[in-house]
Amino acid sequence: MRATVFHGPFDVRVEQVRDAALHEPTDALVRITHAAICGSDLWPYRGLDPFPPGGQLGHEWMGIVEEVGSQVSTIKRGDRVIAPFAFSDGTCEFCHKGLYTNCLHGGVWGQGDNGGQAEAIRAFFADSTLVVVPSSVEGDEARLQAILPLTDVMGTGHYAALLAGVHPGGTVAIIGDGAVGLCGVLAARRLGAERIILLGHQESRLSLGRRFGATDLVTSRGEQAEQEVIELTKGGAESVMECVGSKESMDTAIAIARPGGSIGYVGVPHGSEQINLLRLFFNHIALRGGGHLFGLFSLSCSRMCWPDGSILLLCSISPSISTAFHRATRQWISAQP
Repeated sequence: MRATVFHGPFDVRVEQVRDAALHEPTDALVRITHAAICGSDLWPYRGLDPFPPGGQLGHEWMGIVEEVGSQVSTIKRGDRVIAPFAFSDGTCEFCHKGLYTNCLHGGVWGQGDNGGQAEAIRAFFADSTLVVVPSSVEGDEARLQAILPLTDVMGTGHYAALLAGVHPGGTVAIIGDGAVGLCGVLAARRLGAERIILLGHQESRLSLGRRFGATDLVTSRGEQAEQEVIELTKGGAESVMECVGSKESMDTAIAIARPGGSIGYVGVPHGSEQINLLRLFFNHIALRGGGHLFGLFSLSCSRMCWPDGSILLLCSISPSISTAFHRATRQWISAQP
């Protein structure tokens, strides 16, 4: 089969690799029909993160089940399934606490020889990881593409909003105009923020952010951007969402947070080992982050149209039960006309 293979910085190739196959009775073999490139894939591509030469990339994927192991009970051949970026067994201490990305036997796709940017994949712990997509969406390519953000960026944007304490009538500043930042705009709008300030530099993305609900756009960088946000908000944003992961973006997030406010950071940190703790301390600013936890949340789903008319999930997320990701995905898809 073919897969995306990392050979070194700026050297990624589509090559023939060993066919994916079942190895454990809890596995499923999935033929991949849709996949995406995450911003975090760009760190090793640019040489800023270590990655094993010969390793396969990709953790955002959807496909059709070709085969299942003998112990798989909720997934069958022919099912269309979607997977979160992390897999978990659903049985360990941390899974029971809803911390699925900390599963003792779990991991993230695309960290070795099992990447999602491929023609097929061995899906570990199929029952506890995969979600069956109702057959009603089959053949509707616009809907299938709209479902794909559920694998990562949609939930990540919402998690940033939750960590930042976004609430009705509030003011939020979102750093980053990539996929997560734009989903963060949708999340902030869904959660009722009155003012949504988007910081970015790509005109086409900022335009999309405006259409998604951003009320203000800041295109400058560094201290100039920080000053603009402070002036716009008369002292800083009460909620700040850091959706990039660089040292510059983290520095900006801390600088523009209002005293007593909260920062939610979901960009995988790079170079941010030293931060301005004194400003956080003396201004009572909360700093919370991490990879979002699909199974930890109860998702109340509603519909929202992208500019091209396709439907994306908008989630109202609160801590609750472990099966929520599965249930919410099914509820959302079945609610579509």
